[in-house]
Amino acid sequence: MNLYYRHFGQGQPVIILHGLFGQSDNWVTIGRRIADRFSVYIPDLRNHGQSPHAAMHSYPAMVDDLSEFIEEHRIEKPVLIGHSMGGKVAMAYALENHEKVEKLVIVDISPRKYPERLVHTRVITEMIRTNLDAYSSRAEVENDLATRVHDPRIRMFILKNLYYKMPGKLAWRLNLDAISNNIEQLFDGVTSESRYTGPALFIQGGRSDYIVDEDIPLIKKYFPSAHIKTISGASHWVHADAPEELCAILSGFLGRECIYSVD
Repeated sequence: MNLYYRHFGQGQPVIILHGLFGQSDNWVTIGRRIADRFSVYIPDLRNHGQSPHAAMHSYPAMVDDLSEFIEEHRIEKPVLIGHSMGGKVAMAYALENHEKVEKLVIVDISPRKYPERLVHTRVITEMIRTNLDAYSSRAEVENDLATRVHDPRIRMFILKNLYYKMPGKLAWRLNLDAISNNIEQLFDGVTSESRYTGPALFIQGGRSDYIVDEDIPLIKKYFPSAHIKTISGASHWVHADAPEELCAILSGFLGRECIYSVD
């Protein structure tokens, strides 16, 4: 699959993988801040952003997409950074290709199987319920969503996926059918007979329950060199809540300062 991607900087390659309902744009700020010393690739995963749509949406499919992306762009020994769903893709790829990954950073997700979360079902439901044919502006869609989605963060997250496919004609970038039909698979755990013994860092949001103490033995089973860092004030969306703290932790792990880049 020919994934859409953004690229910044030059140097050692870094690939950043976004989470469910996200897109590459969510990580541009962080990507640009490390691009002074790294060649940063931020792809849209399948059925997200500007990447192609497909009926299948599973971790094996996304790992295959990542493998093709790395081969196509002739990327050697990248640092993989993955958030949430993207973190599971990064973990699965590293376990299958441990010799091809320089370092691994996982943001607020563990390898375990998760129960289905109401917030994900709510996002899909409200997007499907929104009749985009009835509106010609983003403001109209936002006003409609405000009557049903009272949490402004979730509302803005949904609206990030809205775009004009032609003047006055709005559409969702997400392939809602594929994600809805495969949603149970996205809560699956990462399992493997292999381990990734290279440098690994797990970053958890202090106000999130996606990584809990009970997850540590499983993390260590698959990633024995893993260190776990907590950003106390952050929710699951660590990169949005605490970009400065996240950059500081990345700086220490990557060994190069995370700074603002002009481009």
